[in-house]
Amino acid sequence: MNQILLHKSNLKKKKHFLLVFAFSVLLCILLIIFYLYSSFQSSQNEKLSQSYLQSFQLSTLYVNQVSENSSAQKLENSLSSSEPFVIGIIEIPAIKLAYPILSTTTDELLKISPCRFAGPMPNEIGNLCIAGHNNANGTLFGKTYLLDLEDEIKLYDLSGNAISYTIFDKFEVEASNTSCLSQDTNGEKQVTLITCNNLKGSRTIIQAKTAI
Repeated sequence: MNQILLHKSNLKKKKHFLLVFAFSVLLCILLIIFYLYSSFQSSQNEKLSQSYLQSFQLSTLYVNQVSENSSAQKLENSLSSSEPFVIGIIEIPAIKLAYPILSTTTDELLKISPCRFAGPMPNEIGNLCIAGHNNANGTLFGKTYLLDLEDEIKLYDLSGNAISYTIFDKFEVEASNTSCLSQDTNGEKQVTLITCNNLKGSRTIIQAKTAI
């Protein structure tokens, strides 16, 4: 009798083990699928961002062949269209970052490239605030945590002119803190990078400036 009960107990344990094993395998498969899908989406967004970057670089080759009025009209038409508009390029040599800056900030555009969140156009007086996702694979602003004070941020404007900015501050704020958006720059040209700290639920702020 004891042997029969022991046999039934072993069968129950075996079934339980098989169920747990099957569930674990299924969970692993789902996680792998999710990871592959996320990687694919990130790769596609990165390709799209680089295509915008190349398009912008090509367009600046011809900027001197159009009049100031036609350039202004092109800007106005682009900003009023439904397509994202590239307003410049951000480069950070220390982390080998190069992306186009999109004119407005939306959840979908942030998946593609850094976006202007507030402030003036690139290389104008004021505080250009640029938001970017902190991707785990290091794309977009995923490597900005490696930046130090005195590192260089380079911005290209619509005319293809480049200005170098030097990082003077790096700090974290609560997600609700918007003080970094201030436009009181005392007449200086400034750029503020904004990205999420995924571990702390806060935001990492990097600020750089250059002389007028």
